[in-house]
Parts: sequence; C-alpha cells; structure tokens
Amino acid sequence: MAAMIVLSTRVLEAQQPAMTPVKDVSHATRFIAVEKDVLLEVIDWGGSGRPLVFLAGLGNTAHVFEMFAPRFTATNHVYGITRRGFGASSAPVPADGVYSADRLGDDVLAVIASLNLDRPVLVGHSIAGEELSSIGSRHPERIAGLIYLDAGYAYAYYPRDRGDLQIDANDLERSLNRLYQGGPVGRKPLVDALLKVGLPQLERDLQAEQKALKSFPDRPRIARDDIESIEGAIFQGEQKYTEIRSPTLAFFAVPHHYPGLENEEPIAVAAVKARDLADSSAQAKAFEEGIPGARVIRLPNADHYVFRSNEVDVEREMLAFLKALPQ
Repeated sequence: MAAMIVLSTRVLEAQQPAMTPVKDVSHATRFIAVEKDVLLEVIDWGGSGRPLVFLAGLGNTAHVFEMFAPRFTATNHVYGITRRGFGASSAPVPADGVYSADRLGDDVLAVIASLNLDRPVLVGHSIAGEELSSIGSRHPERIAGLIYLDAGYAYAYYPRDRGDLQIDANDLERSLNRLYQGGPVGRKPLVDALLKVGLPQLERDLQAEQKALKSFPDRPRIARDDIESIEGAIFQGEQKYTEIRSPTLAFFAVPHHYPGLENEEPIAVAAVKARDLADSSAQAKAFEEGIPGARVIRLPNADHYVFRSNEVDVEREMLAFLKALPQ
C-alpha cells in the first residue's frame, strides 16, 4: 500500500466529517491546577442540569467537541477538559508516570473537585476511555455514569481472553522493575507470576501480532517529536481495567469506516478491514459481557469519530441514557 494504515485504535486517524451546525457554540474557558505547575484548559459551554464532562481522544483538545457538546446544554451543564500535554494545557516532561492512566484520571477528578461538580457524567472519545475506566473502577461514587465514544478498547477494558500487546508489555516491564527492587521474599511470587502468567501471555500477544503483520508491508520508523513522546508516554502508561462499577453506555464502530482507500491495493485493504471487523467485534463483545448492565451500541461502518459520522444516533442514545440515570 502507498501508505501504511495504522490498525491500532490507540492511534486510529479517521476522517472527520462535517457536522450539522448548532446555533450557539459560545463558551467560557478557564485553567484549573491539577497539581503543582500543571494547569488544564477547561471549556464551559453552559447549560443547566447534571454536569456532563467531555474528554478528547489522543492528540485532540476539548475543542474537538465544539459542534457536538453544545447540543446537550438544554438538559445538562456541559464542560470539556483538554488533557495534559495537549493544546493549551500544561505539558510536563514525560517521566515518572506523569502520563499514566490513573494520573490522567486523577486530573479529571481534580477538575471535578475544583468546579464542585456533583456526580457528573463523563463522556470520553478514543484513548479517553482509559480515564473513564480509571475513575469508574476506583471512584464510582464520584460520578453518575460513563459514556464511551469508540473508546472501550483494551486500554479501557482489558480482554482477559485475548490480552493486549501494549498493556501486557507494560505490565511485564513493571513486574521486572519490581523484581530488582524487593528482597528475596518479595521476588519469589513475582518470578512465579512472570513464569506462569506474564511471559506466556506476552508470547501469545506476540504470536497474534506476528500473524497480523504478515498482511502488511514494513514501514520506516518515524522520528518522534515532543508531542509524539507524550503520546508514547500515554501508551506506556496504559493499565488493566477489568471492573467498571458505574452505569455505562458505549459506542463501537463495528467495523470502522476507512476513508480514502479507493486507490490502495485491494488485498491489503481487505486485510485491514477483516482485521478491524474481527478486533472491534471481539472487543465490543468482551466489553458488553464484562461490564454488567452496560449498554453497547454497535455502529456499522462508522468513523472513529462516531460523534461526527453518526451524530444523530449518538445524540439520541446519549439523551436516553442521561434521562434514565437516577437523580
């Protein structure tokens, strides 16, 4: 193929289709300290009712929701948060876990506390699913519900039956680091766990990756700039979440729509689409079965930006979900 199509939903770049305009997209912006020397951009679109907080995907800012979030101001007070490292928010140097999933989740909790929001509903796109799951698994009492916009992938809900190469590699690295930090008593269970679980799981992940890579050509490595280093730190900070304890609505593009493939090599395109269908279907099923009571909406051939390609469907389902939540 002339250009490599990146399959991972962590870095999926989909076309951003035009949306139907709303009458008023005015907003107020403030900056909130979440820890020393770290300020996050927070957008306030106004409205009244239960707080509704939008979290952007990787590389985006809260402004990505400017044509969608204001649709909910009639029923909710609507906010958006730009993650650390992007846009106008502070960008700490990627080190010491400052971009780990739980650290990013804690940022959202700090904003909620600073604004005195009473049990808001969190809406996350793409990688923001990890922030939703971090909060929904550790502090479900702080929120009223979670809405995943094509954001329920392995970084948000770990599929025990399949594993995930990035997350399992992260876990293995952390275990190896701990192996040399503890005494003999602490090392034995770590070694046992590595031999029985960690290493065999990583081997399975690599075998699956090897099989998938046979369908795609090699591509040259691209030098990373500062933003990509932050993205890399976010990937390395992914964690396993297997128990989300909040009312949940999740949208999955099954399969994704890949624009601009008309002139690509047909066999490679078919391989891309087949793998995407298999992976997205399996993850949607795992999410649905693993989170009791979760409502999972599958949107055939939707873009990764489901709130743009399928705005009517997403808005309708979100309004119904919000209305049904206990007050």
